[in-house]
Parts: sequence; C-alpha cells; structure tokens
Amino acid sequence: MILLTPELRFALRANDINRRAAAQGGKPEPDPVPVVKLFNPVGAATWLATELGEDGDTLFGLADLGFGCPELGYFSLSEIASLRLPFGLGIERDIGFSTTASLSVWADTARRVGSILQAQAIIWRIESAPVPEIPTDPSQGKGG
Repeated sequence: MILLTPELRFALRANDINRRAAAQGGKPEPDPVPVVKLFNPVGAATWLATELGEDGDTLFGLADLGFGCPELGYFSLSEIASLRLPFGLGIERDIGFSTTASLSVWADTARRVGSILQAQAIIWRIESAPVPEIPTDPSQGKGG
C-alpha cells in the first residue's frame, strides 16, 4: 500500500510550510487537522500526521505506540514503511480517515484516554452528532 499519495504529500507539505511561515513572521503556529492516519493492522500503534518535512521523510504529528502515552513529535515515514509485521503485513493507511478536529484536540483527548484509538471513538462521536437547527424566523423559539 502506498502510505502517502501525492495529494496527501501536498497537504502535509502545505501544513509544514504554513507553520514555518508563521514562525518566521512571529505569528502563532497553526493547529491543523491531521491529514493522514497510519496504523499497525495487528497491533496498537497508530500515527496521525499533520506535516511532512522538506526531506520528504520526516512527519510531524501524534504518535501512539500502544503504551498508553500518546505524544506529539517527529517520526520517519521510511522507518514506518519498512516495518515488517506478522503474516507478511506492514503498516497501513486508513483510507477512510477524515476529521475536523485539530491536532491539539486529538492530542489532548488521546492523552486523557490513553490512546489514539480511544480518542477516535470520542472525537468521531462528537463530529457525527447532529447539529441543532437554529430558527431563522425570529418568532420561533419564543414562548407564547
């Protein structure tokens, strides 16, 4: 499986460029949403990446190796891709992954509950909750 498509690489590089530009301009660093989720199909390791360095290998994001302490940091795409797992498997990309929650929300939630997978259940429940309708007619919602 191709872990990063050209579109994903572009989005990850754009986030890296935006963060660097903000730092150089003395502005607060952006808090982007994770672009890609990589995971071990036979274990607990999960990575959420928001940036890809100029070298095309260094990812930044949230890493959870399954020990109950997810952490923000840098990790190597080539090292992740070279992992050989039981049954001839390798690390995979969650092709259905998408989120509207920023990396800081994922990190905070994952740290509180102990894993990215448990955080995913919470965040996706919130993201998929129905949004209450706001009355457009000013007379609606007023007691009679």
